[in-house]
Amino acid sequence: MEHAVKLRHLTTSVVAGVAVTALVAGCGGSDYGAPKASSSPTPTASASSGGASSVAIDNFKFTPASLTVSQGARTTVTNRDSTAHTVTADDGSSFDTGDINPGSSATVTLPKAGTFKYHCSIHPFMHGTLVAD
Repeated sequence: MEHAVKLRHLTTSVVAGVAVTALVAGCGGSDYGAPKASSSPTPTASASSGGASSVAIDNFKFTPASLTVSQGARTTVTNRDSTAHTVTADDGSSFDTGDINPGSSATVTLPKAGTFKYHCSIHPFMHGTLVAD
């Protein structure tokens, strides 16, 4: 009888350990939209006159956060994250890429000079700026 109680206790402990391990492993793979803290400065860049430029989405951030391009230049946005994102102009009308799935890209062209702030409509804490000169 004592052996059966010890065996039952051991089995319960093993099952509980496996359940906790699975729960922790399942939670460790996703940020669920939460930004990660960073002590690095906000990156900025400038594209060459008339040339193409690019923005990467990685770790729930647009990199560079601010980019200066020539008016009419194409800016390619590549999603390197594990979830979909958008590049949506804050003014609501200048541009909106729609969903950019992981591993995919979209292109934004600024038809006029100006500063265009944008965000991800899925993750509103993500912000960036495109400047067309």
